[in-house]
Amino acid sequence: MNYHQLVELIKKKQSFLCVGLDSDIEKLPKHLLKEEDPIFEFNKQIIDSTIEYAIAYKPNVAFYESQGIKGMLSLKKTMQYLENFKGQCLSIADAKRGDIGNTSQQYAKAFLDEKGDFNFDSITIAPYMGEDSVKPFMTYPNKWVILLALTSNKGAEDFQFIKDEEGEFLFERVLKRSQRWATKENIMYVCGATNAKMFSQIRNIVPDHFLLVPGVGAQGGSLEEVCKYGLNSNCGLIVNSSRGIIFADSSENFALKAREEAKKLQQEMKQYLENLI
Repeated sequence: MNYHQLVELIKKKQSFLCVGLDSDIEKLPKHLLKEEDPIFEFNKQIIDSTIEYAIAYKPNVAFYESQGIKGMLSLKKTMQYLENFKGQCLSIADAKRGDIGNTSQQYAKAFLDEKGDFNFDSITIAPYMGEDSVKPFMTYPNKWVILLALTSNKGAEDFQFIKDEEGEFLFERVLKRSQRWATKENIMYVCGATNAKMFSQIRNIVPDHFLLVPGVGAQGGSLEEVCKYGLNSNCGLIVNSSRGIIFADSSENFALKAREEAKKLQQEMKQYLENLI
């Protein structure tokens, strides 16, 4: 999915909602545990119930890797199921990879290769090993690299706000330097909702790029603030909600409740988009 297609999808659904498939087996509704593949069955029902309102799905790879081969098979089946909705949503591998060039090449092949088991549209990358660790992910046409810039966790303050001799924060250096490697057509940035007031500063550096925004809902981020400081003329935001949607209910009606929560967010997003695109 390219930049133009993503913008058109947002217009069509009047939404910039990403549903995070952080499918922790210990939090799944108990009645699903009798299924042959509880994680896949959970994901399938979440996707079916929210696809009308979501423009992206973001499996956090850790929740699948932790289950070993069974978990990775659940992820594979989830990605195969999302193939049924090609053009209706962007798939994001929340993998946060980043290593020396030849290792990154293998990570890229694992997650982005259309002949592989997963074939994601995009992947989150830790950029702190520099250009040669990121470039291998940029060799796949119409795929996206999503660099960690300003994250939503408390520990972001440990490094991302360190200033260099020119007075720039480390996250600002990431934004500026990475624009030498790619354009708005194939690079996005992770910017946490809990730092929404910093989005004006971020937009001064990357006015046209998409920002993937975690932290709305359970982590305390405000959608209103994110939109106030982060929207651009093409929307430019993909706002993720994980626990607030997928674990809104643990009964047999979990998918219905997830749908309600997704619709609630989409309706709020629609208001912010009405006079924009």
